[in-house]
Amino acid sequence: MPHEKFHYKTWAEVQATASALGCALPVAEDTSILGQPLDAGNVHFANRLGIAPMEGADSTPDGRPSEYTVRRYVREAEGGSAMIWFEAISIVEEGRSSATQLFLNRENLDSYKQLVAQVKEAGLKANGYAPYLVMQANHSGRYSNPGNKPAPMIAYRHPELEQYRAADDSCIVSDDYLLSLEEKFGEAASLAKEAGFDAVDIKSCHGYLLAELTSAYNRPGLYGGRYENRTRLLRNGILAAKVYEDASFAVTSRLGIYDGYAWPYGFGVSEGSGLEPDLTEPIRLVREMYEDLGLRFVDLTMGNPYATTHVTRPYDMGKYVPDEHPLLGIHRMIRGIGAVKQAVPEMVIWASAPTYLRQFADLYTAGAVESGLCDGMLFGRMAFADPTFANEILHDGRIDPRHVCLTCGKCGDLIRAHKPTGCVVRDPQTFIPFYREFLEEKKNQPANFRG
Repeated sequence: MPHEKFHYKTWAEVQATASALGCALPVAEDTSILGQPLDAGNVHFANRLGIAPMEGADSTPDGRPSEYTVRRYVREAEGGSAMIWFEAISIVEEGRSSATQLFLNRENLDSYKQLVAQVKEAGLKANGYAPYLVMQANHSGRYSNPGNKPAPMIAYRHPELEQYRAADDSCIVSDDYLLSLEEKFGEAASLAKEAGFDAVDIKSCHGYLLAELTSAYNRPGLYGGRYENRTRLLRNGILAAKVYEDASFAVTSRLGIYDGYAWPYGFGVSEGSGLEPDLTEPIRLVREMYEDLGLRFVDLTMGNPYATTHVTRPYDMGKYVPDEHPLLGIHRMIRGIGAVKQAVPEMVIWASAPTYLRQFADLYTAGAVESGLCDGMLFGRMAFADPTFANEILHDGRIDPRHVCLTCGKCGDLIRAHKPTGCVVRDPQTFIPFYREFLEEKKNQPANFRG
């Protein structure tokens, strides 16, 4: 079927296209199940709707939240989601994705305390409950860009990814450096707890350092080769964070279960499987997270936003036309996540990437929960466009189609330009000035420039 832009007026039209493509998407008759509370051990979520990590590129140079950061999270808290999974917050200066990425440290801890308090107060005042706040602890690895100058720190040489970000053998991080990061994740958990976050996420997805290690089949030493080595930093980072866990503070992970590259350059595939997902190792990892490491909930995702963008967030508008129809990406995402949920039913699973479906994302999400493919859903781009999407669903029964994300990609342009990031279409007064700056700077860049 030829690629086409989103044109569906009814869910029946979505289903007809999906059927012609040979895939089926879950759907519910109504969204009432999304208002049901959810418990994961001693963690309580007020409903089944959450906000996915979306970087805002709006920190101060020393890593503190700016007025734009505070504005974004306060608006999201007022919007009614049970959980806000904060954007990637760097654990070390050299691992920042840009000079405008948040970076929590002892020197700026008080600013994070203030941010968390404001966000919780906003949710409590607007909805009668404060959103559950997860701090995402991250090392950008291959995409490290401190000072807005590429300084990749890679697990291994990856010929396809190096088309997007140049790297050589000197960029490969040592085992000693990786060992030092285990302690850094523990420190990040301690700081997150002091700041007032409810949980810390030891992030392993979307091509960043921990995720890249999971596919380091050809790396020698303690952090490459066999499964136990490739997952060593993730597991040990979780254990370092667990030292600070108690009844009011949890440890979790946002885990990429499929990268979109054939073996030996991607996780969630096997030798000879090509691009077809093989979830044997991801299922093993999630089971170990639950049974051995004591995690009670995780968020699952796929892809690499820098390279296999359509796997991470299916779209029909962007820098290139995807090789596949976006509905195939939606299908791959939820069926993969569902396979993990069904294999480890005790684990509370939050799913990802419903935004492409626009005004039908709520029925799709309710259908995924009803079908047992996940326990709840995190919305990313939709939260930029419509931070009140949760209350629309919870109080009106459906998301307002006048507010939905159009998956135009302009928010992605802003973050890559290191500018405060949000929805240019739905919040033009705030973000059009930054988008105009981006367009002007782009016009003045050399033709061979790579951001």
